[in-house]
Amino acid sequence: MEIIVLKEVITTVDFAAKKHRDQRRKDKHSSPYINHPIGVALNVINVGQYYDVATVQAALLHDTVEDTDCTEEEIRKEFGSEVASIVMDVTDDKSLSKVDRKKFQVSHAPHIQDKSKIVKMADKLYNLSDIIKNAPPSWSLLTIQGYFVWGKKVCDGLRGVNASLEEALDQLFQSNVIFKGEEYPVVPCKTIEEEDQLLETYYQNLR
Repeated sequence: MEIIVLKEVITTVDFAAKKHRDQRRKDKHSSPYINHPIGVALNVINVGQYYDVATVQAALLHDTVEDTDCTEEEIRKEFGSEVASIVMDVTDDKSLSKVDRKKFQVSHAPHIQDKSKIVKMADKLYNLSDIIKNAPPSWSLLTIQGYFVWGKKVCDGLRGVNASLEEALDQLFQSNVIFKGEEYPVVPCKTIEEEDQLLETYYQNLR
């Protein structure tokens, strides 16, 4: 059984690596994109302490349909209906505008299946942690703050399925300093109105 599981996971890594082979992250190091899905899968295992094989596979594949030529049908054929279902739960609809995609993530988060919520939290944990130390060079402090507020709004709809991932995310949301090459003091929002204003500014800058 352990050999079968290992083969399934390595096959998934190989598939994802081939799909993302020509892509780079937008961070200051232009990191190979495959670092991200591998990191998300590690968050599922190491932080979430969640060892379901389909969930780990979906974490490795979570951006393939959204960001490569991969299709839902291809995922279903190669890895089964459950993995495909999780992947599609966390896949943005690229026919929508950037702003509508962000807003849909917030409204859709409470309605996805539990395994998809785990992948989504692991993904947000990776991105938010990465931005603190390795933000895209073009991002201003205001953009970083807006992204954090937006990420928190998404994660609020994912609660109740994995306390360990929630705790790790909460530590980020409650941090007082964000790093982007140098230290920036971040004043936590004191009211919902302040959060909403920062979020609206973030949306406006995406247009």
